Amino acid sequence: MQKIKLKSKHEAATGTTAFYFEKPADFTYTAGQFAELTLIDPPETDAEGNTRAYSIASAPYEADLCFTTRMRNTAFKRVLDSLPLGAEVWLDGPFGNFLMPSNPNTLAVFLIGGIGITPVRSMILQATHDQRPNQTFLFYSNRTPADAAFLEELRDASHKNPFLTFVPTMTNVGDTVPWNGKTGYISAQLLLEYLPKPDLATYYLCGPAAMVTAMHKLLTDMGIYNENIHTEEFSGY
Repeated sequence: MQKIKLKSKHEAATGTTAFYFEKPADFTYTAGQFAELTLIDPPETDAEGNTRAYSIASAPYEADLCFTTRMRNTAFKRVLDSLPLGAEVWLDGPFGNFLMPSNPNTLAVFLIGGIGITPVRSMILQATHDQRPNQTFLFYSNRTPADAAFLEELRDASHKNPFLTFVPTMTNVGDTVPWNGKTGYISAQLLLEYLPKPDLATYYLCGPAAMVTAMHKLLTDMGIYNENIHTEEFSGY
C-alpha cells in the first residue's frame, strides 16, 4: 500500500462525485481494474470499516487517478467527501480482470448501467488513445442525461474513435427532459438494431447487481454462450 493525495473533486453527474488523486510514479494498472482506498484516521466509521473498493475511472495514460462514486449517506462517503485537498488516503491494488479483449479482432459489446460506467470509461478512453482496432459497441443506460456520468466524454470518444459506436439510452426522460437519443431499457431489439451477428461478440456487463442479472438473462435468452459474457457487479455503492 502507498499514500496518495487528493488533488481535486467535482460532480460527475447528479449525486455522483469524481475524486482525483495524485498517481504514484510506480503505480501501473490495466484499464478496467479497481483499487482499494482506505481512510486514514477518519473522524467517524461504521461496521463496514474504512476501506472500499473502487473501479479506476481514469485511463492509464492519464496523469491522475480518478475514482467516481454515487454519494450516499454513509460514514465512509461522508468522510471521503469532506477531505480537504491535499489529504491522503491509502491506495492498494490494482486488482481485477474486467479487461478489454487481448485479441484486437474481438468484437466487444458493453451493456452498462449507471455508475457501472466507471471502469468502462477507463477502457474506452485507453482504447481510443491506443487506437485499438477492436470494433466496440457501448450501450449505456441511465434514468436521465443528468444521471449519466461521463456522457459527453464518451460521446466525444465515439467521434474520435472510428471503431466505437456509442448508444446511450434514457429510461425516465418523460416530456420535460430534453433528449433526442434512445429511450427505454437495453433490450434485445436495441442490440439487434446495431449488432447483425450478436453471437460473434464478447459481452461486458457492469452496473447494479439487478441490472447485471437482467442483462445476463437477456443475452442467454438470445443464445449467447456464458463464456462470452464478462460481468462486474456494483453493490452498496
